Amino acid sequence: MAKAKAAAERREDALSHDRIVEAAIELLDAEGETGLTFRALAERLATGAGAIYWHVANKGELLAAASDAIIGRAMAGVATHASPQKTIRGIALGVFDALDAHPWAGALLSRGPWQTGMLQVLERIGRQLQALGVPERAQFTAASTLVSYIFGESDQNATNGSSHSRTASRDEFLGVLAARWEALDAREFPFLRSIAPRLRHHDDRAEFLAGVDIILAGLAASPRKPRSH
Repeated sequence: MAKAKAAAERREDALSHDRIVEAAIELLDAEGETGLTFRALAERLATGAGAIYWHVANKGELLAAASDAIIGRAMAGVATHASPQKTIRGIALGVFDALDAHPWAGALLSRGPWQTGMLQVLERIGRQLQALGVPERAQFTAASTLVSYIFGESDQNATNGSSHSRTASRDEFLGVLAARWEALDAREFPFLRSIAPRLRHHDDRAEFLAGVDIILAGLAASPRKPRSH
């Protein structure tokens, strides 16, 4: 009886919540959201679906835990003693790289802005804005703008990357798109024709970070105090 109890305890320890989430991430990376089923997860973990339900109530909870884990790891790698501007850039790049490596996570996080991963980023961005001296009345707008840009652009990049891998390479895709822009009517689309060469050769990560810098520059240029009348 004692041996049976010890064996059961070892199985329980082995099948932890963290191990289930890690296996779910591996399945999501390999098969996408549709490929994550409790049957597939049970096979990967060499256990029964009932044992998984002991730790996770349903697929929705598991998806949320997986996406939160991805963002949590990204935030753990951000330097904590850098300047506010550098910290915000680090947070942004952390999210960008995390969603690029795990394209499914961006779509999941966008469905539920109350999820822990999203809240972690919003909290850390907000603290840096306070450290920058952004007026209290503007902090919500500034934080929302940055977080929306960071997650929106990161998710779009990840989605584009997934699409390219299924059809053509990134360079091939951009080459075709740039050629279409260059062929547009010069009177109706002068701007798009002018930037077509940059589209063909741009670096997604560098352009993303440049966008963060534009937002930060705008915040730096904003008045710190209300104008007197």
